[in-house]
Amino acid sequence: MTLPTYLTYDFGGQSEFCLCFGERHAARTIIIIPPVFDEMNRTRRMLVEVMRALAGRGVCSLLPDLPGFNESLADISKQTVSTWRRALEEALVQLNPTHIVSLRGGTLIDDVADMPILRLAPVKGASLLKTMLRSRLVADKEAGINSTIDSLMASAKFGFLELSGYNLSNEMLLSLQDAAPSTSYQFQEIALADIDGTPLWLRAEPQDDARMSAAFADKLDVWSSTCAK
Repeated sequence: MTLPTYLTYDFGGQSEFCLCFGERHAARTIIIIPPVFDEMNRTRRMLVEVMRALAGRGVCSLLPDLPGFNESLADISKQTVSTWRRALEEALVQLNPTHIVSLRGGTLIDDVADMPILRLAPVKGASLLKTMLRSRLVADKEAGINSTIDSLMASAKFGFLELSGYNLSNEMLLSLQDAAPSTSYQFQEIALADIDGTPLWLRAEPQDDARMSAAFADKLDVWSSTCAK
């Protein structure tokens, strides 16, 4: 079994972790920008298996922690979409990948360098925000709390709003509301049907899809070998 190594990149005065599979001096190094918030947790196992498969094909891959997620010690309540973009810029400079792959919310910040970009299931920030707000309304109702989207959004102006287990500032909510995948860079997009995939980010609990991981790795191997940096 191919084992991972653990790298770091510096941003905001601290080190952020980055999972790595494969040889660091490989001709191709793909940095994977994962989904954000709870969608990240639901897809991480699948992405790790993709990375393991890529390493077996001689392709290095990187999975960085964005500030506020996973092992990051950064305060999520102090982050915005722009913060993540700046962090990714630093990660690209320090880790020197040759290709970018982004999924779901990761597509909101992938336009930070002139290199090949491949997207899977891009989504607008407003859509992610709406989903989290609806989940909060359901939880509030079950707890006997009468809330609305407007009242939830207004509460963030006086501190932060807890959504999907994350304390989000009003600045983060506004940045999500306005964020959309950029069209200023050339990119390719694949659909779930292209990799026989399932939308793991919609599952209630983190799950895996071995067939999807293998097909996604195959797609990334072919794509990265046929497009130049």
